[in-house]
Amino acid sequence: MNLSSSPSIRWFFSESDAPKWHEAEVPGCVHTDLLRHKLIPHPFLEQNEEKVQWIEERAWRYRCDFDLEEGTLASEHVELVAEGLDTLAEVILNGEIISHTENMFLEYRWDVRSLLKPKGNRLEVVFSSPMEYIRARQSPSDMPEANDPVGGSSHIRKEQCSFGWDWGPRLATCGIYKPLRLHAWSRNRIRSVRVEQRHEAGDVTIIMHPDLARKGQVAGVIRRQGKTVATLKDGAFHIRKPELWWPAGHGSQPLYEIEITLIERGEVVDTWQRRIGLRTIVLDRHADEFGETFQFVVNGRAIFAKGANWIPAHSFVTEVRRQDYDDLLTSAVEANMNMIRVWGGGIYEMEEFYDLCDEKGLLVWQDFMFACALYPGTKEFLRSVEQEARHQVARLAHRACLALWCGNNEIEQSPAEILKTKQRKAAYENVFYRILPDAVARYDGVTAYWPSTPHNPAGYELGHNSEDAGDSHFWEVWHARKPVNTYETKRFRFCSEFGMQSYSSPQVARTFCPTGELNVLSPVMEAHQKNPAGNLIILEYISRRYRFPLDYASLAYLSQLNQAYCMKVGVEHFRRSMPCTMGSLYWQLNDTWPGFSWSSLEFGGRWKALHYAARRFYAPVLVSARLLGDETQEKHNRLRNTIHEVALYAVSDLAKTTKARLEWTLYHIDGRQVLSTGRNIRLEPGSSRLVEKLDLSHEIARYGRNVLYLRVALRVAGEILSQDTVFLTAPKFMELPRTRIRYSARRKTAGHWEMEFHSKGFHHQVEFDLGDTAFRASDNFFDLYPGESHAVQVRLSDDLTLAELKQRLTIRSLVDTYGE
Repeated sequence: MNLSSSPSIRWFFSESDAPKWHEAEVPGCVHTDLLRHKLIPHPFLEQNEEKVQWIEERAWRYRCDFDLEEGTLASEHVELVAEGLDTLAEVILNGEIISHTENMFLEYRWDVRSLLKPKGNRLEVVFSSPMEYIRARQSPSDMPEANDPVGGSSHIRKEQCSFGWDWGPRLATCGIYKPLRLHAWSRNRIRSVRVEQRHEAGDVTIIMHPDLARKGQVAGVIRRQGKTVATLKDGAFHIRKPELWWPAGHGSQPLYEIEITLIERGEVVDTWQRRIGLRTIVLDRHADEFGETFQFVVNGRAIFAKGANWIPAHSFVTEVRRQDYDDLLTSAVEANMNMIRVWGGGIYEMEEFYDLCDEKGLLVWQDFMFACALYPGTKEFLRSVEQEARHQVARLAHRACLALWCGNNEIEQSPAEILKTKQRKAAYENVFYRILPDAVARYDGVTAYWPSTPHNPAGYELGHNSEDAGDSHFWEVWHARKPVNTYETKRFRFCSEFGMQSYSSPQVARTFCPTGELNVLSPVMEAHQKNPAGNLIILEYISRRYRFPLDYASLAYLSQLNQAYCMKVGVEHFRRSMPCTMGSLYWQLNDTWPGFSWSSLEFGGRWKALHYAARRFYAPVLVSARLLGDETQEKHNRLRNTIHEVALYAVSDLAKTTKARLEWTLYHIDGRQVLSTGRNIRLEPGSSRLVEKLDLSHEIARYGRNVLYLRVALRVAGEILSQDTVFLTAPKFMELPRTRIRYSARRKTAGHWEMEFHSKGFHHQVEFDLGDTAFRASDNFFDLYPGESHAVQVRLSDDLTLAELKQRLTIRSLVDTYGE
């Protein structure tokens, strides 16, 4: 019996000492309920976040009245199942206190049969203030949390970023955030099932490890698209010639339906159903010429991991619907990603998230929910973590997409803090070197465990970001404000975090900021920048590449170009470094609210320039140019440029050898071709190779570097699969032409258009936009070459007429961001 979404059951909430009750939505949280009744301003708007901070200091009550379904009390057991309570809850049924909860990430079950009556039951859930709980446990000797502006959030097993992070607001929620139900059963039930796969000689044996309330008999079938392909025999299924599940870009994602039934006295008393993918995923770490590998091997094939980091998709996690997950994860696949890292400061995601990753072929690097802090080592805390790990590992272990369990985010970046006292060291190692790996071994048994990210396998006390082994988070570009080409000095084995912020597009900025406040240093805009130095760092990096912008729209555009450029330099270097480097996960994919951040998808799903660039730099076949030399501004602000050579690389993720042609053309800014040539090459599977090193000294001396640009392209079967434009100086020094960009638009079907852009002159990073009409394009922020048309497929949220499309369309390129 579902108590949380039944139309016949009404929920109400109130502040704990207030007499008035208001109707509530369950699942939900107190913030969304207060918003629904207009009792608080929307915290995403303007500076309203500060106006709702009082909520975390109060206690809140939820209640519902319900009648039992007929026959419920005839069962031997009736359990109240709370799949997710956020967080400090006192649960009361018909006046009796059932339990107190202290962990947001646990499922709770209580046998309440003796407290129930056929009609007129009342369930109450009272949520205590998280701040009272935290303050009672804080100590002056605690290590401060990296992002919690008040402090102490590491003492509570709750979504850590709800207390504030450097990309999101402080909105410490409470409420019933997952389904709440009554589960009536007799004799026996299936608590969970561990699925073990063995792949041998092209066949698969699937061994089932059911966890039952007591010993019992189980049966089972596996179906593929409704057709039975195997039945359970001696605790296992045997499938000949299986359809294997592959990551996106490497094959298809067939899913098998598995059903286990529990039989008592000839009667089915419980059923367990899941979808699984038949595959092997191994974290391969073996000695090689560079040190020790860190690569994911799927079905025997080493995969270069291409992706981004995932944070909660909304500050109020129950506001994320399946279609929201679908839109964000589809965007990831459309940008040629094959891996998502679920970051450890948020939540273990909802089932819909993992369903979609299974379906779309997105490998999941799954953090446990610990980030950027040291955690308590008390018996009570460790017991809670042990229960949490057992529950979450058992819940997710069967997932086709699951590639890795990781203990925490960035705690090992502070080894001195961990080792400061014996108590701290013991607390840290008890959680991340004993409890969590033990849970993975026991309740998963297949998926690899990694204690922290980043982690140095030689020992965390030796420091993070080893270039010999393990994974790395590289933040010298951004936090340390190092030049972007610093990426090219590193030979990491796997880079699981790196990033660059950008400003919100005007369309998104206007959703939280009045037009008159659209200035990045205005109070409203500063309230939506949670990194203390963020605005200054963005502006500094912009100033290194671009001229001063005309207005906010131009500044936001430049910030997004800069972000895309920085990530392009990093990702292409990592891909060129195969097989030394075998993974690139940039920070971050999505946003939790509208603001300034490192995301490539704005809140609501709008693609930034970075996401369009990711589609290109994560493409299965990539041409990548590396500038040899550097450009610096030195004494007396004199420009020193030593760039005259360009190294051209061809990178392939394809599974077979492929014939290709690499072409390069050097243009004068007036449209002349200074030189043009190419060569035929072979792309080997999963490889990177240096194809050509161009020396452009003569051309630079003759024409000057500020009027030259290089176009490189990689063709397969005559089609350009990858291309790029290379400048020999910063774009701000280029004399870009001001020629008109023309376009044509043809409606193909309702909401689907094909647009073509062309110009007599070169345009760098052409962006077209349709105002408040949401759209998704096959390309945007692209280079337009003189005399060539560039075709783009566009899907609109509204079915516009041609006249309406023309009215809403705006087009800009880099040259439009500054005056004559």
